[in-house]
Amino acid sequence: MILKRFNSLLFTFFFMTLALVAYDSKISDDATFWSDYPDEDLAAFIVDKMTDEELLAQIYMFGWSGSEPGELVLNWIRLRSIGSLKVYGWGTNNVLDVASSVAQVQQQAEKTRFKIPLYIATDQEGGWIRHIKGDTSDTPGNLAIGASGQLQDAYYSGYYIAKELRAMGVNMNFAPTVDIYSNLKSSVIGPRSFGSDAENVALLGSSFASGMMKAGVIPTAKHFPGHGDTRYDSHGRLPEINISREVFENRELLPFKYLAKENIPAIMVGHLCFPQITENREPATFSKYFLTDVLREQLDYKGLIITDDMMMYGATIYAGSLTKAFRLAIQAGNDIVISSTTAQLDEDVWVENLAYMKNSSEFRECVKNSAYRVILSKMQYFKHDENHVPIVPDVENLGKLIPDPDGEKFFLNQACKSLTVYQKESDSIRITEEDSSKVMLAGQYERFIREGQKRFPDAKTYYYNFSMDDEELDWTAARFWDVCRDCSTVILGCANEDSIPIAYVAERLKKQGKRVIIVSILAPTYFMAGNWQSDILMCYSYSPYSFKAVFASLAGDFEPEGILPLR
Repeated sequence: MILKRFNSLLFTFFFMTLALVAYDSKISDDATFWSDYPDEDLAAFIVDKMTDEELLAQIYMFGWSGSEPGELVLNWIRLRSIGSLKVYGWGTNNVLDVASSVAQVQQQAEKTRFKIPLYIATDQEGGWIRHIKGDTSDTPGNLAIGASGQLQDAYYSGYYIAKELRAMGVNMNFAPTVDIYSNLKSSVIGPRSFGSDAENVALLGSSFASGMMKAGVIPTAKHFPGHGDTRYDSHGRLPEINISREVFENRELLPFKYLAKENIPAIMVGHLCFPQITENREPATFSKYFLTDVLREQLDYKGLIITDDMMMYGATIYAGSLTKAFRLAIQAGNDIVISSTTAQLDEDVWVENLAYMKNSSEFRECVKNSAYRVILSKMQYFKHDENHVPIVPDVENLGKLIPDPDGEKFFLNQACKSLTVYQKESDSIRITEEDSSKVMLAGQYERFIREGQKRFPDAKTYYYNFSMDDEELDWTAARFWDVCRDCSTVILGCANEDSIPIAYVAERLKKQGKRVIIVSILAPTYFMAGNWQSDILMCYSYSPYSFKAVFASLAGDFEPEGILPLR
């Protein structure tokens, strides 16, 4: 595996207290990140020379809103030498703006005292979660990869996603998601997971990470210790995962065990509590037990530990404030602490934790150790990995690289391989030329309907909203019944819970002698329960490639062979 082969470069970390790290006294006082000394010596030298402000800033990661970083972000680089920035999904509809912004902040970092380059991160998981939009590939996603069940699909998904990030100068990606889809009512993981089998998730996640690293981007497995067995989202509350230690060890933890052995370079910790494991409601983010006893010692993990966004209620509700949440996360052993918004220069999250460094030698040592690990990892990546993402992207040639031409071909092929016939009531799912004249295309996504019209240009269409109140839902269902009266075949795209009443109307239409094909989009769980009589296809995604695959199959181009990756 490529993860193994990178062991001697980017992903070998030397974890020891800084008190035991001695560096060569011959290092010049004006040495910078780029000076020619052994990495461990130079990293130790730099952290010893850093001010408290520089140490603390090195382990902070802020995001910015808008298409470009404002003056506040630039001041965090100029005045504080912040270590990392994250590109969130706000104002990212122009990849040229993203690349230009990355170039701007990296050029600013080059002017700081130690000239330490930034980690530039984002969430480009594929499928449902795609923070940088614009011309980037809108891919079928992890559950579709699970449905094809092929390691090469996971590998090349990671590879082509990372190639596009590379072109924009994004060097770290918060993917793959290796949470087990064990709670089928999950509102936050769902099709972001590779499936419900822990071993398959581990293997597919490892292949995805290997593909990313082939393109030079640092993968980050998430959400440790496992976000899959809860229906709740840690953005809005602290999820409680009430599973036994045996289930925890053999299911939730299995992908992380595997990836730790494969030397995954970074792992993101989720704001999750496991009361049967720790006997309290402490989030894993703040737990020395999870981060030290389990991740570092039991799993022998050597890479960076990164928090999920500390602005999420799952963190702040427990801590009581963002300032304390940052402090608890650092004390627990996180190396990089994330805030989705850029703090003001005088905000408490900075001022109070900086003061705490000066008053607590133990806390200062935690900060210093994390800063050392971050800087050492950057040296091993930027100075020794010949395949690292260029620090300043080539903005002029961006249009030739995004979307990736080979990636477009791959993602369509992958979508076709993942398409799953969940239920076949007819002899064939193919719509004949004779049937095509009286087709009704209905769905919640306009591009689903547009893609259907390419194959069935004479079809009637019916668009309904993704989210509806009870009154609108009743009206939509009644209207749907009326518009389908003269059709012989109904193709209905269903993406969420609000689509189920419309699907029930389609079932009634089938009893009237009409052929009904339901296409499950995103989470397939709505159609895994109940007694459905219609043909059911599952595509797991609203990707344009997935919709192309659906209608290519219905037109008879190929027979779907995907297998539902849930049980």
